[in-house]
Amino acid sequence: MSLGLPATTILPAGGARLECLATGTGTPVTVFAHGLAGDITQTRPLGGAVAGTRVFFHTRGHGRSTAPGGAWGYRDLAADLDTVAHRYRATAALGVSLGAGALCRLLVDAPLRFSRLVFYLPAALDEPHPPAARDRYERLRAALAAAGGRPDERALAGVVAVLAADAPGTTVGLAQRAAALLRYGLAADLAGVLDEAPVPRPDELAAVDVPALVLAAHDDPVHPVEVAGRLAQALPRAELHVYPRPAPLVTARADLRGRISGFLAATAGPPSR
Repeated sequence: MSLGLPATTILPAGGARLECLATGTGTPVTVFAHGLAGDITQTRPLGGAVAGTRVFFHTRGHGRSTAPGGAWGYRDLAADLDTVAHRYRATAALGVSLGAGALCRLLVDAPLRFSRLVFYLPAALDEPHPPAARDRYERLRAALAAAGGRPDERALAGVVAVLAADAPGTTVGLAQRAAALLRYGLAADLAGVLDEAPVPRPDELAAVDVPALVLAAHDDPVHPVEVAGRLAQALPRAELHVYPRPAPLVTARADLRGRISGFLAATAGPPSR
């Protein structure tokens, strides 16, 4: 048990150990990959209206998921995602920010791995993450260091303040994410991922001939609309939707959840391999 979640499973994955949570029943099976400094509780609302089985997991360096020593990057994150997808026989995938980058990297090597794809707030494609992402990471690291291992109210408030920059005007759900960061920390190895591009070239996604939904928001410096636009152009069958304000999960929650569930509901059968 962790983060107040139902019982989770620890899955070995190429030297890493990944914490997974499966909810729902039947098909389709959709795997959800969260963003940098995110967690399972961040992605669960995105799948709340999605039919079938929903599989959430903590990326290496988050929650109870571990990683082997040494440098690692998007290729490793993609392999982790693929391991989880295989274990639960997922036919669809949703990636958030860092998770969207891992999904892109996986699709370079296995373009028909899934039958439907959702990319929520992609942060990088063929270039490293924008400077705002590095700044946010450093501010989170500083807030966690200031806490000194003491997750009291003041420390919690400091981490929430950094997270709230992604969701102006609200702290809904952020206290839980902050508590998780204070409990488990933020892997130093993540800094290297921010300096890496998920894919070498956008045209390497030209073979991803399956329906894809790319979701972005204006005025979000960590997840530039331009990145989402280039990703949608690179995917042969992509639909792009841009929300007028940042943090759509807060500012347009009902529309976002309905858009995701409606898109994934059209999944028909297993993907081609």
